[in-house]
Amino acid sequence: MLDAIFNPAAIAVYGASRNPEKVGHTVLKHLLAGGYEGRLVPINPAAEDVLDLPCYPNAAAACVPIDLAILVVPPKLVEASMREALDCGAKGIVVITAGFKETGKEGAEREIVLTALCREYGARMLGPNCLGLINTANKMNASFAPQMPERGAISVVSQSGALCTAILDLAVERGLGLAKLVSIGNKADLDESDMLEALARDPETKVIACYLESIQSGNRFIEVAERVGRDKPVVVLKAGTTQAGARAASSHTGSLAGADIAYGAAFKRAGVLRADDFESLFDISKALAMQPLPKGDRIAVITNAGGPGIIAADAIERQGMTVAKLTPAIEGKLRAALPSSASAANPIDVLGDAPPERYVTSLEAVMGDAGVDAVVVILTPQAMSLPRETARAIIETQRDGKPVLAAFMGGRDVAPARAEFLFNDLPDYTAPERAVVALRKMCDYAAWKQRPPRVVTRLPINRHRIERIIERHRRTGRVQIGEADAKKILATYHFNVPEGQLARTADDAVAVAEHVGYPVAMKIASPDIIHKSDLGGVKIGLRSASEVRDAFDLMYLRLNRAMPEAELLGAYVEAMCPPGREVILGMTRDPSFGPMLMFGLGGIFVEVMKDVSFNLAPLTHEEAAQMLEGTRSYALLRGARGQKAVDLQALAGALQTLSQLATDFPEIAEMDINPFMVGPPGARSMVADARMTLTEDERSDA
Repeated sequence: MLDAIFNPAAIAVYGASRNPEKVGHTVLKHLLAGGYEGRLVPINPAAEDVLDLPCYPNAAAACVPIDLAILVVPPKLVEASMREALDCGAKGIVVITAGFKETGKEGAEREIVLTALCREYGARMLGPNCLGLINTANKMNASFAPQMPERGAISVVSQSGALCTAILDLAVERGLGLAKLVSIGNKADLDESDMLEALARDPETKVIACYLESIQSGNRFIEVAERVGRDKPVVVLKAGTTQAGARAASSHTGSLAGADIAYGAAFKRAGVLRADDFESLFDISKALAMQPLPKGDRIAVITNAGGPGIIAADAIERQGMTVAKLTPAIEGKLRAALPSSASAANPIDVLGDAPPERYVTSLEAVMGDAGVDAVVVILTPQAMSLPRETARAIIETQRDGKPVLAAFMGGRDVAPARAEFLFNDLPDYTAPERAVVALRKMCDYAAWKQRPPRVVTRLPINRHRIERIIERHRRTGRVQIGEADAKKILATYHFNVPEGQLARTADDAVAVAEHVGYPVAMKIASPDIIHKSDLGGVKIGLRSASEVRDAFDLMYLRLNRAMPEAELLGAYVEAMCPPGREVILGMTRDPSFGPMLMFGLGGIFVEVMKDVSFNLAPLTHEEAAQMLEGTRSYALLRGARGQKAVDLQALAGALQTLSQLATDFPEIAEMDINPFMVGPPGARSMVADARMTLTEDERSDA
């Protein structure tokens, strides 16, 4: 469907101009300079020719079918130009013109009209407010970026046109080839998911590198990226990761879950490799495009200087990989071949005077070691160094199927070696740390590809009971679901909850306590009081009728003074939970990716240390277990340092169940189970407290 955009036989340039300072002139010039061999149709009613090509007042006057129309006209003329191009058969539209939703409401309305027009004609649109696109396979530079990169295996999708020009400049300066470069601009029609699908089918593309500021549809992106990632790695640099402007959240989960956490969880699930900065976007992409995937994370280092070797070893361990332990046979082979002052242990120091042959000997040895999965080769230019010759020797030696990454440190002296590496598809880096980060991402991608199929188990539940609770809250206009109703919902999902009941008077509270049995806990019930314990709204361990009565009266007295405007519905009285480890389970609904689960230890661990982990629903059992392992305090749960182990299987199951609840009822915006009391293996885990928040009622909005 996107052939009209990527491989058009005829392109109409609306706004083609004789003025070299106009974008319409630049786009047409770049199409000619790049060597595009299809038909070019400049459109400008005020010119007879542009750049020695006959110019037409409209596409119909050219008497030729149009596949792609590039619009570089003022915003008020875009709609008419698009309609005219569509009438002439165009199935692809690139709107370079700015002045749409990025400018405000009026521009957004114009953009909606353009999208509807494309759908009416069955066409697809790139932009508006974009740089255009480049396809090196057919020599098409349909953009106002002057550089035309060499043909390569990496395709780039960018939400920022300015970053596209930076990427092109860097690629040309380093001689790095690209397959496609696409600026998606405002994403009024085609977005990042559409581009992933198109590039997945592109035989020229081996790796897809993206710069994104937002994602249109989170669930679709995860589905598409996961499908694409089975064959082609997707590397993303995501901007806009700070908490600035985040909405206020009333739950612990909502306040701790930033937008960036949701993106991180989504990328992990979909197998998307995340780049931390602009340089690493290229570092990772070229490693994946040029080298085979490693079978493990055991890394060997070959260096002609001790310091860089130590730097590489430190970086390997920081990235959670292993400095490979060479077999005695390989170490013996190296000791016999290297000078006596060299180091045969990993990192292997071949000394500063190492000729190419010494690198070859070392590389062949470690590549033959079954305990080595990848190699980083380091060279620093010294008096006896031969960088270019060493690079050629390394290239010739690489026949094993294990990835080799070079880190030739320096500038002018190693520049010829870099050219050799680039020409022969061996990635080279200016520092060992950068090579190691790229290897980490290669290992992550290899492990993701080998993951078992995701299996999400579901419990049978009675939806009607929960629907009635939600409907009752909707009728009364309340979005806060208090503890009593929250526990009813959780009990429907087979969570264990203490027996309890809402008491509206002190006498009622005593009656409930007598029924459930002492000791009891008492908590104020109010839609206006979220954090009850902060205001003295929680009493535990009440052991007699007089204690219950006194606690109820004192609670009401204090809260009426502290918050006279608060609506007090009574107090929830329940049996005390058995002792156990306090943890928090939570959910908040991300606007792009939907329900996101949180786990952490209770008390100071969540309040102060913020020791929590997140993942997106729906969860598999393995993903729930990974959430537990993702906290710094996981060792305490396993029973380290004299602590009693807790039932980790029950915890993972509770997270899965909460995940199902969140996906079953999108009306629930946030929820906290805090604390969730979990005991030793085999003991009953119990919901001690819970609260939920509903989404704003769409009916009231209407």
